[in-house]
This record gives sequence, structure tokens and C-alpha cells, in this order.
Amino acid sequence: MTNALARMIAAREWILADGATGTNLFNMGLESGEAPEMWNDWHPDRITKLYRMAVDAGSDLFLTNSFGGNAARLKLHGAQKRARELSRIAAELGREVADRTDRDIVVAGSVGPTGEIMAPMGALTHELAVEIFHEQAEGLKEGGADVCWLETISAPEEYKAAAEAFRLAGMPWCGTMSFDTAGRTMMGMTSSDMAHMVETLDHAPLAYGANCGVGASDLLRTVLGFVAQGSERPIVAKGNAGIPKYVDGHIHYDGTPELMAEYACLARDAGATIIGGCCGTMPEHLTKMRAALETRDRGPRPTLEQITQTLGAFSSAVDGTGDDSPQPSRRSRRRR
Repeated sequence: MTNALARMIAAREWILADGATGTNLFNMGLESGEAPEMWNDWHPDRITKLYRMAVDAGSDLFLTNSFGGNAARLKLHGAQKRARELSRIAAELGREVADRTDRDIVVAGSVGPTGEIMAPMGALTHELAVEIFHEQAEGLKEGGADVCWLETISAPEEYKAAAEAFRLAGMPWCGTMSFDTAGRTMMGMTSSDMAHMVETLDHAPLAYGANCGVGASDLLRTVLGFVAQGSERPIVAKGNAGIPKYVDGHIHYDGTPELMAEYACLARDAGATIIGGCCGTMPEHLTKMRAALETRDRGPRPTLEQITQTLGAFSSAVDGTGDDSPQPSRRSRRRR
């Protein structure tokens, strides 16, 4: 274990990741439909502030503003030729923040989905997906990212293509999928499917897990699904700060800082090593999460009942483990 994140994993029982990127940037003035990655060039001071907010709130690791920074996504804004450049700038800004901090901070180069459907269902071939991800990974590497961070993936084919791209770039990586359809990803992957898949990759991730999805309760149920497979690979939990609601013309997440503190400890006790927030998670949430992780002793693995009593009900009756019945009911739920 020679890279920064691997060293941190070896030395720590838990690592606090960051919170939301989009939610914070919208609060800074990002307009709907605008590519956040363009702000790396247009408003580097705001991106630096985004990173600094996470660090000041206690994060040990933060993601760069490059989630949609691949050529396929940037093509929607006529900026596909800037994919490598914008990812490089995102990482450079992050590197500056990390290097000016008096404790170890990991800069994780965020890599989101291409937005395209993989073959044979869609037109995106494995080779083209690898090329798209490789270009972005090289930009993040040039900018000084410690690790590539794949997130919000639904299709196993896209996950595998990214793994190959990161191997070509010579970058360690972590990768999460979004389980938002009755305990499965949009493309039908279960937690057990993912746990087995990551062990088959030639260039396996340092850690794997779940991000975004529905709510914190559902995400922790997915974490328990990973743990049940017996893998010793570190697990990532990055849940949303509650459930989104439309309030006064904008989306508001109802998870309080106190609730996210409970979530952080439950995630640790469930078996997650890297714990953070996703949509709606603000610096005030991270501050409470850090304080809770530092002051509360590790407890026994939580039951499903304990999770719902603390964080609220699951969004669906099934958890996507493959043990639910009847099978046709689970399929129909995904089509709705």
C-alpha cells in the first residue's frame, strides 16, 4: 500500500469523506443546466471555497469538481474537447487546498457516468467508454489527484470500463454505484452483485460501495448487503442528507446535521470505512458527523429495525439482495 488513500485506510478505522458538490455550488450561484465543471476555469475561487469548506468541516477526503467532466457529458455544452483540461484544473485546485492543510487530506478525482447507455442496449461500446474515462483520468492525474473516484454508476459494464481506464492511467481508484430502485441500481445490480464483481476486476478498487440513491436508511441497508458477502475490501457509504422535497421553489433535503451524525455512526458500525454525504450534505452536516465519529464508541452492527428507528423508513419493502420474493414483483417495481 503505497498511495495516500491506501496509507490512510491502513492507519484509520474510519475516514470522513466530503458532502454535496451540486447543492453547495447551487448555493454559490450555479444555474440549472450550467456545467459545474466550467466553473473550474471561470470561478476557480468558488471551487477552492467548495473544497476548503469540506476540509474545514473535518473531511479527510474530498472529491474534485469533475463529476460530469467526461467528453460525453461535456458534449452537451459544446466543451467535449476540454474534458482533460477541465479535470486537470479541478484536481490542481484541490491539490493546492490539500497541500496547504496541516493534516493529511486525500484529493479524489470525481468521475461520474458518461450519461450514455452501454452496448448492447445502447450505442456506447466498451472501447469508447474506456477511451472517455481514460482521457478524464489522465487529466485528474496531471492535476495531482491522489485517486480516481468513480461514483453514481448504474451499469456493471460502465464500472468495468472505468476500471480498465484507471489501469491504463496508472491510477488507484474507488468506485461506488447508486442503488435507487428497490435496493438495485437502475440497471438491476444488487449489492451482492457488486461485491462479487469488484473482486473479478484486473485493476480492483481500493474501496467500493454506494452513494446517492434514495435516503440514508436505504443506503445503509445496501452497506449491510455488501458486508454479508464477506469481502474484506473497504466499503464506502455516501448517503444523501435525507429525502429531497420541493420547498419555496427549490429542492431541499430534510436531513438535519444531527440526523447525519447518527447516520455516520451507523455506517461505521455497519461496516463502512469511508463515510461521507451526497446530495444535500452541507458543511454543517459534516461537522456533526466528524464530532460523532470522534466521540462515540463503535457499537454492534445495527439491525434493519435500528436503522429505520433512527433514520426513517426504507423506501421499499425489498432490499435487492436476491432473497426477496416474488421475483416478478421486484422487476415491475423497477419499471415504474
